[in-house]
Amino acid sequence: MALTDQQCRAAKPAAKPYKLADERGLYLYVTPTGFKSWRLKYRFGGKEQRIVFGPYPDVSLRMARDMRLDARKDLRDGHDPGAEFRRRATRRNGSADPWRSFETVAKRWHAHQAPLWKVRHAHDVLTSLTAEVFPVIGAMDIGEIKPAAIRDLLDAVQQRGAIETAHRIRQRISAVFGYAIANDLVEVDPAARVSAALRPVVKGKQPALLKLADARAFLTAFEAEPGHPTTRLASRLLALTAVRPGVIRIAQIGEFEGLEGSDPVWRIPAAKMKLSKAKSEQEEFEFLVPLSRQAVQVVQVAAALSRGRNYLFPSARHSRRPITDNALNAAYRRMPGIAGRHVPHGWRATFSTIMNERAIAEDRPGDRAIIDLMLAHEPEGVESRYNRAAYMPRRRELAQAWADLLMEGVAPAASLLDLPRR
Repeated sequence: MALTDQQCRAAKPAAKPYKLADERGLYLYVTPTGFKSWRLKYRFGGKEQRIVFGPYPDVSLRMARDMRLDARKDLRDGHDPGAEFRRRATRRNGSADPWRSFETVAKRWHAHQAPLWKVRHAHDVLTSLTAEVFPVIGAMDIGEIKPAAIRDLLDAVQQRGAIETAHRIRQRISAVFGYAIANDLVEVDPAARVSAALRPVVKGKQPALLKLADARAFLTAFEAEPGHPTTRLASRLLALTAVRPGVIRIAQIGEFEGLEGSDPVWRIPAAKMKLSKAKSEQEEFEFLVPLSRQAVQVVQVAAALSRGRNYLFPSARHSRRPITDNALNAAYRRMPGIAGRHVPHGWRATFSTIMNERAIAEDRPGDRAIIDLMLAHEPEGVESRYNRAAYMPRRRELAQAWADLLMEGVAPAASLLDLPRR
């Protein structure tokens, strides 16, 4: 008995995949995730075959029946309907049938997973796929992607020195294929086969310069090296604020308040902080960073350089995107004699060590807890939401003291625009 559109709309996911049969081999396939797609079963060359026409309701019942008629004609003409269907899709779109492209399936996987993740993680996952994966294999039919294509993609990432990033991207590609397998779009995960070809990730503590003279000398030397002004400015703001590098990377101009007043602050949304999912969705868990005079100068110069773009530190290649998560790491690695001694994340340890030593020398033991607050170390217990804005006067004093120590003898932020470019 033929299906009706109402039956298709009303079909609910079940514990296992199931089929709603139409006529002459056409059926609606419903997965446990709720994904519905039109499929046609037929025989060619003595074997049972299957075509996936597309997702419902993007492909309507009437469209699916028209595709079935085309497939039946292909059979009468002695052609494989599956091969002909793919050829027609490629001619029509100039690439894989859009709903079967890797990018489309990846975005569907992301939408399925995002409610389970922290907002910041969901953003990072989609950003990495958009920057690194979609330009290379995004338009390809997901069933046509071979391990070699994924290996070449990941090799390009590794050649930048971003070994850990390459591993994360492989895991995300593999997760997309896992989703595609679960929805009966493909049968194998080619990304699983290239894992052994990646260089191993060397784990350990984040290296950091822990002496003030070394930190100041590094900052001066780094800024004198040929490079892009945006990278220099991001590095300086990172050093001055000691926030996590990922937060610097996606800083948005609208988050900085009171830059012309006496109490400038960077208001970082909770979704960008390293918090539990529940807290990351609550406005009261936003994090406030008091800005020193030197930090304000960096923000003002960077904002002028970005020319009204959303991100404070936009990518040089894609102005609507932030700098990549490897931009600062790669720039630091190029520094002579620095590899293995200091990384962008190391500024947090630099700040903590030097300012805690100063607290001991000045007999101010209470500063230790405040320094922890400035590093956004999430305290235990229900009081944590209130502590994020606590002790702001002393936090502002410590931020300024740190900036004065680090920036002694260092050129003002505006001078970073005039230094040699890479």
